[in-house]
Amino acid sequence: SKMTVKAVKMPCTSANVYTKVPDGGWGWTVAFAFFVVEALTYGIIKSFGVFFNDLMESFDETNSRISWIISICVFVQTFTAPLSTVLSNRFGHRLVVMAGGLLVSAGMVIASFARSVVDMYVTIGIVSGLGYCLSFLPTVTILSQYFDKRRSLVTAVASTGECFAVFSFAPAITALKEQIGWRYSMLSVGVLQLGITACGSLLRPIVIREQEEVKAQPPEESTETKYMLENEQTCTSIESIDSGVDITTSPSNVPGKTKAEPKSEEPKQHGQNPVENNSTPPEPKTKLLDFSVMRDYSFICYAFFGLFATLGFFAPSLYIIPLSRSLGISKDHSAYILSAMAIAEVFGRIFAGWVLNKKPIRKIYIELICVILLSVALVAFPFASGFWGLMICSVYFGFMLGTVAGTHIPLLAEDDVVGIERMSSAAGVYVFIQSLAGLAGPPLAGVLVDTTKNYSSAFYSCAAGMVLGAVFLALVRPCKTGLCHHQQQQQKVEESTAGPPPELPDDFIDMDIGKAENSGKGSDSV
Repeated sequence: SKMTVKAVKMPCTSANVYTKVPDGGWGWTVAFAFFVVEALTYGIIKSFGVFFNDLMESFDETNSRISWIISICVFVQTFTAPLSTVLSNRFGHRLVVMAGGLLVSAGMVIASFARSVVDMYVTIGIVSGLGYCLSFLPTVTILSQYFDKRRSLVTAVASTGECFAVFSFAPAITALKEQIGWRYSMLSVGVLQLGITACGSLLRPIVIREQEEVKAQPPEESTETKYMLENEQTCTSIESIDSGVDITTSPSNVPGKTKAEPKSEEPKQHGQNPVENNSTPPEPKTKLLDFSVMRDYSFICYAFFGLFATLGFFAPSLYIIPLSRSLGISKDHSAYILSAMAIAEVFGRIFAGWVLNKKPIRKIYIELICVILLSVALVAFPFASGFWGLMICSVYFGFMLGTVAGTHIPLLAEDDVVGIERMSSAAGVYVFIQSLAGLAGPPLAGVLVDTTKNYSSAFYSCAAGMVLGAVFLALVRPCKTGLCHHQQQQQKVEESTAGPPPELPDDFIDMDIGKAENSGKGSDSV
C-alpha cells in the first residue's frame, strides 16, 4: 500500500511549525530578544542604585525606605509568576511580553513625575514589577522550546544581557543625570524600556508536530465502508458507516458478506457523534496552569532548592561595599570589587552553558557541584582581609553565581525535573516560591547585622541557606528515579497477585437469555 505524508498547514504569522526541535532557525532571533529583555529588566533593576542618593535628597527619606522600591518590585515580579504562566498559555507568549513591556515603560515614565516615595512604591514597585514578570518569564520559556541540544549554552549566553547592562547603564545614567537631572534621566530609561515590546513581537510561537503517515484509500472502494468486529466474549457486531458507529446484537443487522478488516483506531462507543474520515482529531486543550507539578516529588525538591538558594543570591551585591568600607577600603576601590564580581558573572554564565551543553552529562549533578562551590564562596567572605582578599572572593563568587543564576530556571526543562512539556507551569510555580525568600531574605540579613553589629553574619546566613538548597538539589534525581522505579514494581506486584481474568463460555449470553425466558414463562404460568 502506498504511504503518503500528511502536511501540516499553519499561517507563518501565528506559529512556526516543526517536525522536531529546530535547535536554531528562528530560535536565534528569540535568543537575541531574550538578551535585550534581560538587559532592560534585570539590568535596569541592578542599575537602579544610581538613583538612590537623588531620591533620598528629593523626598527627604532614609536609605531603607528608598530601598523598599526595588524590594517591592522584585517581590511583585516573582510573586505574580503564576499569573504570567496563565496569561502566556491563554494568549500566547508574544502578546504577554509586549503587554509587559508597556507596563514596565509606563511605570518608569510615571515614576519620573512622582512627588513622594509612596508614588514610587506604586509605579515602579507594582506597575513595573508586574511588567518585569510578564516580560522575563515568557521569554525564557519560549527560548527553551526552540532549543534542545544547545539549550543550556544558548540560554546561558543570552542571559548575560543583564551583566553587560550593569556596565553600560550605570555609567551612562550617571553621566546623563549630570546633564538633565534624575527625573529626565528616569524618563529616558522608561522610553528605552519600550524596546521590550519590540522584542516581544519577535517571539513567534513554536509547534512541534510529528509527521503523520496516512494510508491511501483505494479508488474502487465505496465511500460507505462497513466494518464488522466480533468481540471474543460478547459476540457483538459493530457496524461502521461513514465513520459512524452502530452497536447491535441482532443477527439481522449484520451483513453476511461484509469483509472483516482491521482498524488502527479503537471503535467509538455508542452515542458518540460521527467524525469524518479525513478529519484530524481535535487537539487537547492546554491547561492554563498545570498544578500536577506539585505532585512531582522531584519538582518539590527542586522548588525548595530555589527557595533556600535565593537567600544566597543577594548578600554580596548588597553588603560587599559596606563590608569593604568596614575594613577600611576606600569608596572607589569598593566599587571596583563590585564591578569585578559582575565581570566574573559573565564568564561564569558562559562557562556553565558550555559545560552543560556537553553530552552525555547529567546536568543536575553539575548544578549541584556549582551550588556547593557557591556555598564555599559565601563562607570565605568573612575570612577575607584587605582589598585583594575581597577582590579574590568577589571574583570567585561572581563566577560561581553565574554558573547557578544562568541555569537554574532552564534546568526545569530537563527530564530529571519536570521536562519541557510542563516547563511553563513549573517555571511559574518555581519563581513564585522563590519570591518568599526574595522578600524575607534581605530583612532577615538586616536583622542579623543589626543584632551582631557585624556584616559577616549576613554572609553566614546566606551560606546556610545555600547549603540547605544543595541538600534538596541532591534529592531531585533520587526522587525522580526512585519514585518511578517504585511505581513500576508496585504495578508488577498488582498484576501478579490479580492473576488472569476468569474465562467465560462463548455462549454465556444465550445461557442468560434462556434463563430469562424460562423465568418469564414461569411467571406467566403463575
